Amino acid sequence: MLTMACHCTGCQSMTASAFSLSALFRAEDVSIDLGETQIGGLHGAQRHHFCAHCLTWAFTRPEGMDGFVNVRTPILEGVADMAPFIETYTSERLPWLRIPAARSFERFPAPSDFPRLLAEYAAQNA
Repeated sequence: MLTMACHCTGCQSMTASAFSLSALFRAEDVSIDLGETQIGGLHGAQRHHFCAHCLTWAFTRPEGMDGFVNVRTPILEGVADMAPFIETYTSERLPWLRIPAARSFERFPAPSDFPRLLAEYAAQNA
């Protein structure tokens, strides 16, 4: 539905990198085919799910967005075609980093922004 990069310091810590990459999916479109996940990472309101076997960060259930899942794009096939459409928490971005996202947000987009962003992303990727 939408691809993104998050620059928040939490994502920086959990990835040991400058940002995290994810793709937003409807929860009913995501299934775990092998094994179980365990909650890990930052233990706040967001539920970060990790592979119980290798401890790779697999997905997050975003707070306040019931019915949606942010899957970490590096674990998906075809990740080279999944450039981030939006970038979030640019207020915490490392100062030397720039990525070619179409839309940028100092924090996270407001829920009211999502219909427009989803439509823009769908039009761009039609």
